[in-house]
Amino acid sequence: MEVTEEALNNERLQAAARFKAFMMKNSTKTNVNLYDHLVRLLTKVMDERPENAVDVFEDMSRELKGSILQEKQDTLRDSPSSSSALLLAEHQKTLFKRAAGGEGDHEEELVDSPLPNVAELAFFFEQAGVGLGKEEMQRIFLALKQLVDTQCLQHCRFWGKILGIQSNYLVAEGEFREGEGEEEEESTEPSNEDEEKEEESQEDKDEAELVEAADPLPKSTYKPPPPVEKEENHTGVNKFTYFVCQEPGKPWVRLPVVTPAQITAARQIRRLFSGRLDAPVVSFPPFPGNEANYLRAQIARISAGTHVSPLGFYQFGEDEVEDEGLRDSFEENPNFEGIHVNELAESLNLWVHHVQHILTQGRCVWVSITKKSEDDVDEDADEEEKEEEPDEPEPEIGPPLLTPLSEDAKIRDTPPWSSMISSNLIPQFSIAVLRSNLWPGAYAYASGKNFGNIYIGWGLKYLGEAYTPMMLPPPHSEYPSGLEITEALDPSVEQEQALQAALEEQTAALEETEDLEEDEDDDDS
Repeated sequence: MEVTEEALNNERLQAAARFKAFMMKNSTKTNVNLYDHLVRLLTKVMDERPENAVDVFEDMSRELKGSILQEKQDTLRDSPSSSSALLLAEHQKTLFKRAAGGEGDHEEELVDSPLPNVAELAFFFEQAGVGLGKEEMQRIFLALKQLVDTQCLQHCRFWGKILGIQSNYLVAEGEFREGEGEEEEESTEPSNEDEEKEEESQEDKDEAELVEAADPLPKSTYKPPPPVEKEENHTGVNKFTYFVCQEPGKPWVRLPVVTPAQITAARQIRRLFSGRLDAPVVSFPPFPGNEANYLRAQIARISAGTHVSPLGFYQFGEDEVEDEGLRDSFEENPNFEGIHVNELAESLNLWVHHVQHILTQGRCVWVSITKKSEDDVDEDADEEEKEEEPDEPEPEIGPPLLTPLSEDAKIRDTPPWSSMISSNLIPQFSIAVLRSNLWPGAYAYASGKNFGNIYIGWGLKYLGEAYTPMMLPPPHSEYPSGLEITEALDPSVEQEQALQAALEEQTAALEETEDLEEDEDDDDS
């Protein structure tokens, strides 16, 4: 049987249709069919016309398939455009930029610059096994230079690093030049918000007076203790000014002055730092301030307890007062020749405190708090209230400046200091190292005529036992006990029956009296 040409063509068309139908089946994985993919691929080859099309054909196919399978709506989060490390690098990039101007313009500034030699400090403490690493110390060095260039400081040094939960604090200690850096007094002019608050408080007072007239409320007899005055700038706990920053390159923030109430509260609580200066300090007893004030109080406590120097490095001036407890300043001894390292490591008598001791009052110098001005005294006060006022406590005098460390008190048989030399293998080039056991993280070194202090820790004092929070005070009675408000006991059954019988007799007697009066009236009429 002969096959005609028309039949062959029909078979070819049917085969092509079957093959096309096979090619147009979608893939179960990618939901793309081979026919459309080849059409797009050949169209791309014809449009781009690569030189070696046969060599790049597979790559073009893979690239085309990937572009088709790319989802338009991705459920994954977009990667951040700038990471925290990149932002920190942008801040620290300014530390490595040199100021404009020639070298001759900065010669006078280099001579009078208060910039400390942080590299020397890091070198000596590295021998003692203490420090933050060469790279970080170099960045801190540059950050301190940035601080000195922006502030009118007469003296500056790297105080240390206080660790926090979210971020840390780098602390710089400085002293302003005369007439510079005084804190601006807060404005005393009332704002609109203050006026609105005063109006609301006045309305509340009026409502309270109306309620009290109807039902008088008990009055509190609690009298808060008089506040202790803070020490002025450049004296006592506020002798130096402190600046903090979270990372080198970030702006330095000046800490506020510390008050006696803040130091007293800081001694009674135990709390880690969060790393945010504006964070509230939730504690009992309540702390009067935020984390910036708490940080400043802990810095004052650590400085008073751990800043030491070799005996003889400082001396009192000729114009100092005779009373050792009232001395608050000293000067360097030009005749100091240094003390041998082995002697410094063996005896604490050769180390002295060069920061004033903080009294229990929260100040370095005692001040009377019972003295009142004539305006503060109430002329109508009863004599009994005057007698109830507590007597003035005896003035406290702490250990004077330049007191040897051997007089420091122990905490539960724990010595306050541990001394050693940096190396027993090469003692001729070693340095003397002191470590504080009361403030873990505080160290001091001495080598010849050089010495230094640093603190790297969490800002908490060693207690020697588990910390126990202060107990809450007992609640006060709501009303004073008296006959008017005292609840009577319920009567017994016999008492109720006797009372009922007495009331019935009284009622009957009253009725008889009324009847007799009515009869008398009738007779008279």
